[in-house]
Amino acid sequence: MEEINNIEVVPCTESDYLKPFRVVSVLIFNTTSHCFVLVKQFRPAVYMCEWEKAKTQPPKSAEKTEEGAAEAATESQEGQSASEGESSSQWLPASAGVTYELCAGLVDKPNLSLEEIARQEVLEECGYDVPASKLKKITSYRSGVGVTGAKQTMFYAEVSDDNCVSPGGGEPKEGELIEVVKVPLHEAMTFAYDERIPKTMGVIFSFIWFHNNMSPKYKISTNV
Repeated sequence: MEEINNIEVVPCTESDYLKPFRVVSVLIFNTTSHCFVLVKQFRPAVYMCEWEKAKTQPPKSAEKTEEGAAEAATESQEGQSASEGESSSQWLPASAGVTYELCAGLVDKPNLSLEEIARQEVLEECGYDVPASKLKKITSYRSGVGVTGAKQTMFYAEVSDDNCVSPGGGEPKEGELIEVVKVPLHEAMTFAYDERIPKTMGVIFSFIWFHNNMSPKYKISTNV
């Protein structure tokens, strides 16, 4: 995520992600290390929400020291390249727009089944090669009902370290910048309910589903 350093706000005139579509997502559980495999991504909409919120907060009141005043004067002289009333110092760090999510992707290949599309996303984003037949459907539901009304189908996949064939990270040519993140099983429910960690509802729901359906079967404690 540190690679994101050039942020601009421009009108959004066209985007495949603002149209009604179908999405597949996958809850990945590594049976070797007993952890969930998530992805961490920068989301412009989340960043803008945090940026707008930060603009409404009153500035911190503190008297400038002589040294601070001198630094401010220097910055003013060097800030000619910045637009009037809007400098780079106003921008939040890119981390403000980062969220933790399930591996997911658009259903944009009509010749492939949902399972096959989900398999491709797991391979591209997280680096695990899993047969489509090993994907278990959890459920389908509507997401983004106030914006896109997308229908999302969620799958569950068990992987092992032997299935890992690449570091993942998505497709850079498609504008993807993805970091693979592992959440230990015993920390999963704490992670899900920690409001300080930005995450999607899919993560919370899938962790609860695992706790209710898979933990008893494998006699695994999720530390709820």
